[in-house]
Amino acid sequence: MGRAQLKRLKELEKENQHLRRAVSDLTLDKLILTEAARGNY
Repeated sequence: MGRAQLKRLKELEKENQHLRRAVSDLTLDKLILTEAARGNY
């Protein structure tokens, strides 16, 4: 694996981490809003 490929892999891993965090945050928001809409607060 060349230097350019390793650099790209690191960039993709970092982007993947950011996207996973965003999905996690949105999932949590959705759960909170669903509970609030049901009146379970």
